Amino acid sequence: MNASKILAAAALSLLAAAGAHAETYDGVHTVNSSVSRAEVAPQAVAAARAGNVYGDGASAGAQPFTSTADRATVQAEAVAKAHDPLASLDRRAFYRDEVPQAYKKPSVSFTRQAGL
Repeated sequence: MNASKILAAAALSLLAAAGAHAETYDGVHTVNSSVSRAEVAPQAVAAARAGNVYGDGASAGAQPFTSTADRATVQAEAVAKAHDPLASLDRRAFYRDEVPQAYKKPSVSFTRQAGL
């Protein structure tokens, strides 16, 4: 029984050794280019100045924008959002994407007005 276990372990180790092929390291490959640096430099400058030719708005230029919102309305919304303590809570940051009830409770303000 002991010999069969040793023989089975030896067979498995031979299979594992035969199945494992490691990659060989060939070192750093040399670059065999037929183009000189002087010929590549103008092409690189032209490509850099062309921008992202595959982008949607690459050739459109500056797009005009006309706002329909009132400045006072936008400012009031910004102030309300800045004073909302729950505005920065992201539900994805919590377990099962649910904000706990403890965070949803209205906060109590302990600030007092100065008595004149």
